Amino acid sequence: MPDAHQGYGLPIGGVLAVDNAVIPYGVGMDIGCRMALSVFPLPEHELYQRAKELRNIILANTRFGSKFSAFDKKMDDAIFERPEFKDIAVLRGKRQTAVEQIGTSGSGNHFVEFGVVDITDPDNELDVPVGKYVGLLSHSGSRGIGAAVAQHYTKLAMNACPLPPEARHLAWLSLDSQAGQEYWAAMNLAGDYASACHDQIHRRISRALGEKPLAKVENHHNFAWRETLSDGREAIVHRKGATPAGKGVLGVIPGSMTAPGFIVRGRGERDSLQSASHGAGRRMSRGQAMKTLKEGDVRRELKDHGIELMGGGLDEAPMAYKDIHQVMAHQRDLVDVLGSFTPKIVRMDAGGKGGKGGE
Repeated sequence: MPDAHQGYGLPIGGVLAVDNAVIPYGVGMDIGCRMALSVFPLPEHELYQRAKELRNIILANTRFGSKFSAFDKKMDDAIFERPEFKDIAVLRGKRQTAVEQIGTSGSGNHFVEFGVVDITDPDNELDVPVGKYVGLLSHSGSRGIGAAVAQHYTKLAMNACPLPPEARHLAWLSLDSQAGQEYWAAMNLAGDYASACHDQIHRRISRALGEKPLAKVENHHNFAWRETLSDGREAIVHRKGATPAGKGVLGVIPGSMTAPGFIVRGRGERDSLQSASHGAGRRMSRGQAMKTLKEGDVRRELKDHGIELMGGGLDEAPMAYKDIHQVMAHQRDLVDVLGSFTPKIVRMDAGGKGGKGGE
């Protein structure tokens, strides 16, 4: 994908179709990491008039990272009744962690932000008139559950499928094996848990805002799908940091804190395995950004673009990312643009490590 950069196994922005097997590190550590966008029936100017209120709403209704990641009053969810928590060994004992972390966001490249949604396509499937609205965008994944599943089954795959050292993270599990079937079930649970977390984030904030969304768009990456290829063959399509872009499929491709993201409709391009980028992609590694960027320069960049940032770090800096407009230009044949989302009030983990477009 045009946002691709180096990673373990598949690169971030890598898409791979395989026959009747799954590659745990072809999915990645943060299984089912996703974007979720709510479009509210509020005109753009309310974002600026109510900026302090919106800032306080995000602070009160989001939690980040591992140290302070639980709400005092938790919301229940049907996912806690899923049998996988009992039936799959690696998930036994993880249910309580899931209860504690429901509705929270991770560290790294995860965020919750208010911004301006600009709907530009009058024929959009959202049934939202052309215009500018207040929007809420979140990016987070499956928290501790996804990481535990990835680590456990990657070890099993490496033992079952020994490969040269440089390729060891591409070790696979046959879907005819017990381990492969277990991973598939655990992966799907982790993805559904990530979705439940986003649902609770948006419900909490919608309730605090006193508004129901006009529309929502949600899509995920770091996942494997059973799909039919253009030649009729069934395959397991891995998208590690890549957005599903089947014909008519909606998604959100974020930029950076100072650049817009885009609401897109997939075009079903066969040569990309019906996929598109999942963001702008990094042009600096996290370490390089921490070493070379200066905090004062980043603050000025954010101020110049009218961005209020709570949390984050130097590796979150807009300068660490590729030009989203160039990335989108490279995938005109993969997606159509329905509108954009421009961040204004951003919250991330305060741990100082992260960015938009991780594993």
